[in-house]
Amino acid sequence: MWTADVALALVLAVCTVSASLDQDAAMKVPQFGVGEPAPPPPGPPAVLVGPTADPRELALAALTALPLIVRRRYPLAAFWAMLGVTLVFGQRSGATGATVYTFLSCVVAAYSAAVHSPRRVPALVGVVLGAVLMAVFHEEYFPYFTPGFVPFLVLLGVGLGANAIHTWQQRVRDLQEQQETATRLAVECERARIARELHDVVTHNVSVMVIQAGAARKVMDAAPDRAREALLAVEAGGRTAMAELRHVMGLLTMDGDSGADPATDAGLAPQPGLAQVTALVDRVRATGVPVELTVTGAPAPLVAGADLAAYRVVQEALTNVVKHAAGSRVRVSVGHTPDAVHVEVSDTGGTAATPAGPGGGRGLLGLRERLAVYGGTLEAGIRPTGGFRVRAVVPVQKPVEGVS
Repeated sequence: MWTADVALALVLAVCTVSASLDQDAAMKVPQFGVGEPAPPPPGPPAVLVGPTADPRELALAALTALPLIVRRRYPLAAFWAMLGVTLVFGQRSGATGATVYTFLSCVVAAYSAAVHSPRRVPALVGVVLGAVLMAVFHEEYFPYFTPGFVPFLVLLGVGLGANAIHTWQQRVRDLQEQQETATRLAVECERARIARELHDVVTHNVSVMVIQAGAARKVMDAAPDRAREALLAVEAGGRTAMAELRHVMGLLTMDGDSGADPATDAGLAPQPGLAQVTALVDRVRATGVPVELTVTGAPAPLVAGADLAAYRVVQEALTNVVKHAAGSRVRVSVGHTPDAVHVEVSDTGGTAATPAGPGGGRGLLGLRERLAVYGGTLEAGIRPTGGFRVRAVVPVQKPVEGVS
């Protein structure tokens, strides 16, 4: 498209300059009226000197079309530049044969401003103002057309109008496609968020329940008391899972117009945070996994989402230990500093209690996305001495001074 604009601008510029030169040459041809004396007999041959033109006028003639090169990129600026140059050129040269080409250049520039300019109001005002100026100074700027040109002008106007309508329709379709793409992306992000929430809520509790139920089945005949304790743990894990699921579903189905907050509903438990890490570790210990918990520093207040993300880090790491590292020892460390909270969960390695299914690693990926929202980081990998280690850093967002 840029090449076509350059070609159009050059063609109109050359035609305008050529017409201006022809007008100058015609003005230099001597005219003799009836009854005037004949010219004197020719003398010795003289050197022919071609017609000369004012270089500034030729430069103005070229500049009446050259701004069309940027008519798509800067349509409004190109239109105003061409209109100003055309006004100056018309005042200097008057009505000449170049008027046709300057008029065509202004028509193309006005069309480009109306169609391609993102500033609709200035473009409309500029086109109307340009039309008014052309009408006021029509003798200098509006070319004379014979009646045979009228159908051509009508068809030209119809063609430009049809092309403008087509361009607007294409823009509308492009905007609709962009909106559909944005909506589809938002839906995919929401689905990923829901999947992440359900994974974090369900996987841990169900894994612990499976381990406890398996232990109860093995000792049911030999040690009924231990089987009873294991079944009580299964029941407690189920209740915890149901409470968190109700909370998640309440958030997903919350009606913004009703004013009800599911987090304050009496039937829903509050979202867990680092304050519930001790209870989480106790539930995992009840499955027979030796877990050591260390908390250092003075706890700093975290926003609810960051506090939940830090809790999910510990929960996901312990879930992976229960599922994939049976028989290992686990160490959980939570360090509070004025600037951040450091969470680390490491194990000594063990055997997988359940075979790895499809979608492995989704929990760690979801945790990394959770932490990134609050400026946190997550590192996970195999320890040099064996086992696995998960490290997370959650920044503490300090309150702004003067804001309570």
